[in-house]
Amino acid sequence: MESKTGGKNSAVSWFLPLTLPLWLVYISNQWSRSSIYYLVDFSNDAESFKAMNVDIGFSEAQYGLLASVAFTSLFAFASLGAGVAADRSNRKTLTIASALTWSVATLGTAVSQSYPQVVACRILMGLACAFSTPAAFTLIRDRAPPTRNALASSFYGTGVAVASALSSLSILLDNQLGWRNAYSVVGVYGIVALAVTAVLLEDDPKDSTSSQNATSTDATGDRLTENPTSSIWNDVKEVFSTRRVQLILIASLFRFSSGLMIGVWSGPYFRVAFADNQSEYAVAQAVISAVGASLSGLAGGATADWLVANASPDTKDPIGRRLWVVIAGSMLASPAWYFAMQPGQSFEGAMAWLAAEYVVAECWFGPTISTLQSTVGPKIGGIAQGTFTLTGATANIAPSVLGFLYSQTLEASDVSGAQLSSLLAPAVSTCYLISAVFFSFAARSPPPSSPAVEKSKPS
Repeated sequence: MESKTGGKNSAVSWFLPLTLPLWLVYISNQWSRSSIYYLVDFSNDAESFKAMNVDIGFSEAQYGLLASVAFTSLFAFASLGAGVAADRSNRKTLTIASALTWSVATLGTAVSQSYPQVVACRILMGLACAFSTPAAFTLIRDRAPPTRNALASSFYGTGVAVASALSSLSILLDNQLGWRNAYSVVGVYGIVALAVTAVLLEDDPKDSTSSQNATSTDATGDRLTENPTSSIWNDVKEVFSTRRVQLILIASLFRFSSGLMIGVWSGPYFRVAFADNQSEYAVAQAVISAVGASLSGLAGGATADWLVANASPDTKDPIGRRLWVVIAGSMLASPAWYFAMQPGQSFEGAMAWLAAEYVVAECWFGPTISTLQSTVGPKIGGIAQGTFTLTGATANIAPSVLGFLYSQTLEASDVSGAQLSSLLAPAVSTCYLISAVFFSFAARSPPPSSPAVEKSKPS
């Protein structure tokens, strides 16, 4: 296995100074935003020391807004700007600055005394988190070996799984230290991660050429200043001009919706449905996220790369084969999640189905990102990634709507979780199936004529 720049120790050359530090920051990104899911408790005997909703004073509907819309209010608007910045700026600087900002916002949440203060911290966190993934995925695209691009992207994507595990373990921190100190631990980790990244992450090779797109020349060789706004708009239109990209974004909208509804509401559901097994649930969720989801992500990336590398010579579109992994995962995840949410089953049964759902579902990220990046090419990779991030931000509407419906159906005397299950099970399962349909359309869509989609052959 050789890197783009050659060398015998290619695994070291793209892992230690690239994927590893970006992964550490991505864990901080995801842990900061998702820890709130496990630091609320809507049961009747919830304590203010352990439950921020009791301490601060907010309802289920307000939690739904706080966990999703409050975070995405600036996250969504910043996503395209973050993509533009990734295409034109020093991506190492973007990574460190954004990590510092969301870590400060996390620490700010820990000392908040009112709902508006928590909302303000979530908004600032959302703004900062938007700048992380466009910079990271374009760096991976530029510097990881072409034959290992999906695997490198998948490894980076396992940061979500590790952060999800840490977030579920936040229940244990919550029980021992209280929700405020649990938040402080998350914020301190972010500071440590960005410090490690500042040391390990190599300088951005684009830094010396960041102004190369600022000017062009006419037929006589005279320099012409390019209108930045026009250039950005043209790049955005180019991203959306490809049928495959359109279908990937539609499919990802539904796939993100499934994942976000699970992320926002599975914690509250399982804490209510299995109130006597909260510590066991924290450990089980951590193991499922860290092991099951991570292995699924790595296997998905490796399988996607294998499908491309082993396509027959007459295959017109080897890159589209990566999406086969995503289609299979979404189709299998739908029934697995539905069975995990059935009321009345044992704790062990629910966790077994939850583990199965994670194993089949979390293979999607690396193959999807690598297909997207291979389709659009390097010139607009940052904007394409920003658009993908914006799609994920838009999907935050789903858990907010579910929170509103849940608050409308919840009876104060009934905290069994049956109402939440009746909403969460079909909503997530349906979104999985819809995403599989659109991913299949994307896999079958005609490949663009760009050289970005040429088959990468093993070195």
